[in-house]
Amino acid sequence: MLDDYRVRLVGEETLSARSVNKLLVQLHAIFKRAQRLHKLPSNTAAGVERQPLRRSGDIDVLTPAEVEALARAAESEQDASLFTAAAFTGLRMGELRALRWGDVDFAARRVHVRRNYTSRALGDPKSGKVRSVPLIDQAIPAFDRLSRRERFTDRDDLVFCSPTGGYVDDSRLRKRYFAALERAGLKRLRFHDLRHTFGTLAVQAFPLTDVMAYMGHADISTTMVYVHHVPRHDAAERLSRVVAGSGDFLEENVSRNVSRTERF
Repeated sequence: MLDDYRVRLVGEETLSARSVNKLLVQLHAIFKRAQRLHKLPSNTAAGVERQPLRRSGDIDVLTPAEVEALARAAESEQDASLFTAAAFTGLRMGELRALRWGDVDFAARRVHVRRNYTSRALGDPKSGKVRSVPLIDQAIPAFDRLSRRERFTDRDDLVFCSPTGGYVDDSRLRKRYFAALERAGLKRLRFHDLRHTFGTLAVQAFPLTDVMAYMGHADISTTMVYVHHVPRHDAAERLSRVVAGSGDFLEENVSRNVSRTERF
């Protein structure tokens, strides 16, 4: 029945492959919950094939100046800090919602990513591994401002929290994010594109393996998307110098190859 459901979704041609896969992931979660609560012997959705996805390599990001404009247009100081942190640390939405003050190390200038809060459940980061990311100059004020609020600043308190100290509602947060984009006169990007903003900046400063670790990618090919999006600014100049400097070498090799061909 699930296979037929997937085939029907694909055949209707109204949903993208990514949207079809999201529905299948939701079904997987439903069956997984049934396993846990109702002792279902197996997860039927686990065997349903996902639709193949094509990565175009094209992503949308904000510039640092646009991130600042977004923060200025935010509804509250906490939203402004959260948007800034997302763009300059690369944490996912669930990782930001689960972040606690004990994870923010101002002295070592590092943010530890230990937990992820999604679908009203607290779990490990998506990669399954704890990681840390640099706390850069542009992100420090965002955390510093919130650390000076009247309540919820102990080590175990959430950095980004509701008025009662609980988890931020992700749906409402996204609505406020889109409203801030509109007020700032910026293009409508997904919240996840703030994470891409960090990725495109990080590949210009760190080795690819470091960026992979900072972002919690399981595969280096995922990190490579940012390299393709932001090639070296001096790539053309560097390659031109190599070609110009090797002119004599190329001419010598061509002549040698021609001589060998004539002998045969």
